[in-house]
Amino acid sequence: MAGDAPPIDIQRERLIAAPPAKTSRVKTLLNLLLVVIDVIALCVAFALGHAARMVVPLFDIPPSQPVFLAYIPVMILHTVTVIGLLYISQLYHLPRAISRIDQARSILGAVTIGTVLASGMQELIFKNSIFEVDYPRSMFFWVWFFSAVTVLVGREIHYSLRRFLRKRGIDRDNLLIVGMGKIARDIAGRIKAQPELGYYIVGVVNGEYRGKDSLSGVPVIGTYDELPELIDAYAVEQVIIALPDAQRTELVDLINLSQRGRVDIKVYPDMFAYMAGDMSVKDLGGTPLLTVRDIALRGWKLSLKRGLDIVGSLLGLIFLSPLMLLTALLVHLESAGPVFYWQERMGLDGRPFPMIKFRSMRMDAESAGPGWTVENDPRVTKLGRLMRRTNWDEIPQLINVAAGHMSLVGPRPERPVYVQEFRERIPRYMQRHREKAGMTGWAQVNGLRGDTSIAERTAYDLWYVENWSLWLDIKIIIRTVFRMVMRKDTHAY
Repeated sequence: MAGDAPPIDIQRERLIAAPPAKTSRVKTLLNLLLVVIDVIALCVAFALGHAARMVVPLFDIPPSQPVFLAYIPVMILHTVTVIGLLYISQLYHLPRAISRIDQARSILGAVTIGTVLASGMQELIFKNSIFEVDYPRSMFFWVWFFSAVTVLVGREIHYSLRRFLRKRGIDRDNLLIVGMGKIARDIAGRIKAQPELGYYIVGVVNGEYRGKDSLSGVPVIGTYDELPELIDAYAVEQVIIALPDAQRTELVDLINLSQRGRVDIKVYPDMFAYMAGDMSVKDLGGTPLLTVRDIALRGWKLSLKRGLDIVGSLLGLIFLSPLMLLTALLVHLESAGPVFYWQERMGLDGRPFPMIKFRSMRMDAESAGPGWTVENDPRVTKLGRLMRRTNWDEIPQLINVAAGHMSLVGPRPERPVYVQEFRERIPRYMQRHREKAGMTGWAQVNGLRGDTSIAERTAYDLWYVENWSLWLDIKIIIRTVFRMVMRKDTHAY
């Protein structure tokens, strides 16, 4: 056993303020409540669909239709089918961190398939029976539409309730962090900053125990060898092993020590695992070669992304042009000088291009040379400060997107002077330039913009270019718009 650790009973007394372990009853009740909310939402949707067919003139309004009671069997079939598909789609599990955009997409798919299946089954099941009733296409459409809307609203209500309870210490999992390095400190900071995730950090485990050690205010409660006893003593349900530089044998030992009951174990990947993901074997003239990564967009994927950029940028320029003209006028009235600010940035393959923004600083802002913008920067104008809070100063980059210099979504471009600096001290930094720079990106919607960690932003950018999909771009755009309009954090989206 490494280090001298006090007995487990003494350690338990040191965290006497820790909340009791979350009972399975609380989680069961929340799961059951979610099912009840969905059932109510689907029944309400069917009633609204029945009424909308006779009121909303989207389709031909019939002179009459069967009373609502005649549709009760169809409504029950519809509800059971959709609930079943939601269950099969694992939408009744309660992950701690989930994107509501991804959840909405899955719900829409389950509701659509369920509505179609229920419509077909009612023809087979109820035909020539006392439950047979006319189920026209117009009512089918309204039932589908209201089902999607009401289920999404119900999920949002349940999500808000769950956040409310977790912020007040209810339905929280006791979590143990293994490691004392920067990664462990970052993980602890993120968890403490987001109580809605539902974690309570009971302590940190290190290679050796020293009674007064702590990590971001979380005490060190023991050593690696004591993991089984600590997990039992603190009723730990989640273990995060944050040792990216650990040897493989050491990780295996830590995982084995953490395997107690139903403990969920998460391991922060080492750099080799991060770099060697998505490996494939390809043949070169009969010689097998291991491809570590092949991340560049090519062929139809490249065309699809460019198509989204063209359509999105042109629509943005058309619909936002009145506000852009008003902004240009206000910039000109507040501060003498050009309305737009052109700056050289590095994009695809490290090639420079002129990026355009609304000018948000005084004309002499860089008289002493380039520098990062800091909070309450005196160089920023009053209008510029408002534009920066909402990212409105970057809207003219739609012109860059339309011209092909940039994409709507991608790694944010940096100035050449910074790129030369970052490429020398950030591993794999230049690989983010294998795709076009973007107006917004995965790092930005996760709160990494401005004066934040370049290494962490690079990791997010690399994850994006290695996991690109059209849906991921759409999701990032939605989160960006939400952030601009609501000026709120978008982690849950």
